[in-house]
Amino acid sequence: MAFSRNSKAKPAEEGPVDPVPWETVFRFVVGSVERPRTPKQPRSVFGKPAVRVPTGGKDRPVLAPCAFLGSSSVAGLPSRPELTLYEDADAQRLLCWVDEPEEADGETRHTVRDAGGEVIGVLRRVPPKRPFKHTWRIEQPGRPEIVGRNEWASGSAGQVASRFAVRAAFEAVDSLFHAGTDEKTTGKARSLEWRADDKIVMTSEGSREVKIEATWLDRRLAFAFALVGDA
Repeated sequence: MAFSRNSKAKPAEEGPVDPVPWETVFRFVVGSVERPRTPKQPRSVFGKPAVRVPTGGKDRPVLAPCAFLGSSSVAGLPSRPELTLYEDADAQRLLCWVDEPEEADGETRHTVRDAGGEVIGVLRRVPPKRPFKHTWRIEQPGRPEIVGRNEWASGSAGQVASRFAVRAAFEAVDSLFHAGTDEKTTGKARSLEWRADDKIVMTSEGSREVKIEATWLDRRLAFAFALVGDA
C-alpha cells in the first residue's frame, strides 16, 4: 500500500501514569491534569483528581499522582471527599483526612488524621492584623511550630531582596507545569513562606502549588493545607 508523503503518523497513545511514593514528595500540585499540553504534547491528558508530582522532561512533562482525592461514590468516607486522600486510585487504602473546621479563640482549626484516626497535626488559620492578611500555623507533634505568612514579610531585609532574583528562575520552571494545563485560575495566588525556628520549611503559591524544603515535615500536613486552601 502506498502512503502519501504528506500523511502524518498519529502519536502513540500514552499509557497510564504510575503513582509515586507520597512520603518523599518535595513538590506537588493538586488537580486532574496528568500530562500537560505542550508544543510536542498537543492535548492535555486528564486523570482522577489527585495530589500530583511534576516529573518527565521539558517537552513531555508528567504530573504523577501520589495520593487520590475521595469521591462521593466511595462508601464510608471519614470526611468530605475533597478533604480525604487515598493511596490508590480505587480508594481502597485510606491515607489521611481533614476534620470539619472548628472555631476557637478567633482561629479556625483543621485537624488532620491518619488512616487509623490518630491526629497527625493541626492547621490553624490565624485572623489578620491590619494591613496584613490572615496567617497560618502548622502543629506537628515533636516539631517546632511552623508559621506561614506572606513571603515578602518573612526573613531579613537581605533575604527579602534576594527573592526578586530567584523568582524569575522559579517562574521559568513553573511554566512547564502550568502553561496549557486547561486548569483555570483566577487572580494572583498568594505566595506564603512557612518557617520554623526562622528556617524555611516549605513555600506555597495559594493552594495551587507547594514546595517542601524540610525533610522532617509530614507530607500529609502539606497535602492537607492544599486541600483546605488559602482562603
